[in-house]
Amino acid sequence: MSVQAPSAVVLIRPHRFTPNPLTAADNVFQVAEGVPSASVAGVAHAAFDEVTAVARALDAAGVRVHLFDDEDPDRPDSVFPNNWLSTHAGGHLAVYPMYAVNRRRERRWDIVEMLKREYRVQDVIDYSGLELDDVFLEGTGAMVLDHAARVAFVARSHRADPIALERFCTNFGYEPLVFDAVDPHGVPIYHTNVMMGVATEFALVGLDLIASPARRDQVIERLTAHGRTIVDLDYGQVCDFAGNAIELRSATGERLLAISSRAVQSLRSEQLAIIERSCRILPLDVPTIELAGGSVRCMIAGIHLDRRPAATASDVAPTAQLARS
Repeated sequence: MSVQAPSAVVLIRPHRFTPNPLTAADNVFQVAEGVPSASVAGVAHAAFDEVTAVARALDAAGVRVHLFDDEDPDRPDSVFPNNWLSTHAGGHLAVYPMYAVNRRRERRWDIVEMLKREYRVQDVIDYSGLELDDVFLEGTGAMVLDHAARVAFVARSHRADPIALERFCTNFGYEPLVFDAVDPHGVPIYHTNVMMGVATEFALVGLDLIASPARRDQVIERLTAHGRTIVDLDYGQVCDFAGNAIELRSATGERLLAISSRAVQSLRSEQLAIIERSCRILPLDVPTIELAGGSVRCMIAGIHLDRRPAATASDVAPTAQLARS
């Protein structure tokens, strides 16, 4: 068992996927030129198929998948629900304020209601009203959470406002560890989870991107304090989304690292060996989704909640399970 690795997830399958023009300015991992108009339908179809395949692969690996469809043409980034939703042990759920105006419509209360029906939810803390004051905190994209040590690792950006971060950490019992992270050209990393992923026994981190050597040492100390091994990623591996991975747990308790096939191919043999000491690597093909500047971790909202007792079909309305919309 691991408090870090959830055994259930929420996925969104988009019908109208395209890289979001409103996020291209600060997301250097996104395809800046966008998708040619003649290719839009093909890209959307490919993204739909990729999410379908991810859901099936996770389900086959023993992870419980709640798959929701999104047919709205005005939510290009809806495939990334981890930015607006997070769940926490003890029955707590957070809803977040989003930076891009066209991403704010991604918040779906039908998903929140499903979580209340299927899992023990004690409270929902909605920070989305902070958008009116231009205060943003894009969930577990902006924060990488160590659920065991209760640390929120945060790369400083306008998508991780310190006011919202302080409120979250106070409400949910995390200690913030904020650092400046920039690419080789001095551009800030837009989301922490692109350069960092924390698992039970290891952490994937682009250490060289942390600008301050002293702060880098603090990050290393906090990550390794309880025996984790750091897999140090170079910038090329970060660009291949090797940090954008999430540890999950199967119904039998096996730990899995959900990560893109592109990311796996970028890792060296000694790095793979560290991961495979505690996790089975589950490579997932998402090249179309990665055009939008995010990968497997961004696609998955982990469910850190206790399930309710099983109910009969007459007791519960249909929910969005795998292969159902």
